[in-house]
Amino acid sequence: MNKPRHSSRRRSPSIRSDEIVDYKNTSLLRRFLSEQGKILSRRMNRLTSKQQRLVATAVKRARILALLPFSNNES
Repeated sequence: MNKPRHSSRRRSPSIRSDEIVDYKNTSLLRRFLSEQGKILSRRMNRLTSKQQRLVATAVKRARILALLPFSNNES
């Protein structure tokens, strides 16, 4: 029963310090959405919990203002 070891390698942050999480910044918000338009989880985005909350509220605001689609079902 060996546990999988996590790499101790530092990963680059998903959100740089000069980037502002805002509902108007749709190019940044699209990086945190799946192909279907769902908000990706914290682990997949490599965000802190505070950053994830900011991204989630910004995506929801952008959806209400029709800057981002609610779903991407183009099939």
